[in-house]
Amino acid sequence: QVKLEESGGGSVQAGGSLRLSCAASGYAASSGCAGWFRQTPGKERERVANILTRDGSTGYATSVMGRFTISQDNAKNMLYLEMNALKPEDTAMYYCAVGSGWCAAAESYSYWGQGTQVTVSS
Repeated sequence: QVKLEESGGGSVQAGGSLRLSCAASGYAASSGCAGWFRQTPGKERERVANILTRDGSTGYATSVMGRFTISQDNAKNMLYLEMNALKPEDTAMYYCAVGSGWCAAAESYSYWGQGTQVTVSS
């Protein structure tokens, strides 16, 4: 059974940084996709960043490009999201997910964590 658990969320002022972590168990990190998504009330879940676990290829939403960095540690079954230069519009619940297929699409992800809240104040 695949289990994902996020940590590292919190409250920060605009311009600050946070590092999210996702611990995965029951998942073969050597194949498939891993990603970070975010969602605010009343809006659809948005892809933030994704990584192809086989070779580390990454993709980012335009809104976070240059500020956020996704990384993985396959040996530890960990996924990370380094977030810098945070903006109030980055406020959301952040979810990690794993799956296979087209890594940029939420539909490719079969397993999701419970989420960790990120709040950025101006």
